Amino acid sequence: MTEEPQAKLRLGGMALRNGLLVHGPTHWAAAVRARDGGIRVASGRKPELGAAVTRGIPGLRGITRLAEAFAVIPMVKQALPEAQLPMQDPRTVGTMAGAAAAGRLLRAAGGRTVAREAGIAAVSMLPALLALRGGDLASYHGVEHKAIAAYEQDEDAAAAEKVHDRCGSNLVAPMLATAVAGNVAARRAGLRGPAADGAVALGSIAVAVEVFAWSDRHPESRVAQLLRRPGREIQRTVGTREPTAEQLEVGRAAMDEILRVESAERG
Repeated sequence: MTEEPQAKLRLGGMALRNGLLVHGPTHWAAAVRARDGGIRVASGRKPELGAAVTRGIPGLRGITRLAEAFAVIPMVKQALPEAQLPMQDPRTVGTMAGAAAAGRLLRAAGGRTVAREAGIAAVSMLPALLALRGGDLASYHGVEHKAIAAYEQDEDAAAAEKVHDRCGSNLVAPMLATAVAGNVAARRAGLRGPAADGAVALGSIAVAVEVFAWSDRHPESRVAQLLRRPGREIQRTVGTREPTAEQLEVGRAAMDEILRVESAERG
């Protein structure tokens, strides 16, 4: 009797400045190109912050999944000190500070209208765009998409497309739209201060993740295709670059490691 092939794992990832971090159902794995030219690999179990408990609760499940994904980052840095994070760059840090200051000035200049909030949202994206424009981050973003697509489609990563429908760029449009609407509504209701800002931010993340998940479940829907168009354009124009063979080699090392540890988990 032949064994049934195991279902494909649902993998996610994050591009590093010198490598790739991959998330599996229970573990993470990362591979980076060290300064001496070698490839360093590390892996570990993902922290549990409630994603399993909130899986059936719309809104909350997205926040807990993202919390677990971000909680992995310090674990990666501890296990793999050579890893360079996306925002680990003096220019990007400076731009983040400048964007925050610009946002405060725009808010102080007048009431929270849709146009003003849209301007603040646009300014808030500048650090991420700058991070992608510098160094190899956009290329490793391409590695991320190609490596995961190659695994999902049983093809070679070099031939896979560098634009992926599960990219986090597809969160940008719904998140910004919800944040703009939420901030305007909060101010018109007389709600101000860090608590109101935090509630709007969490709400925009929750809505964006639900929109993202709906689009993933209905990929052939015209609505889903329209919702994904901004994210695909971000990926195509600025978010990704075609990686080199050496960068794809790092991606393969990360994929080999995540499949190894997840296979051991499943027995």
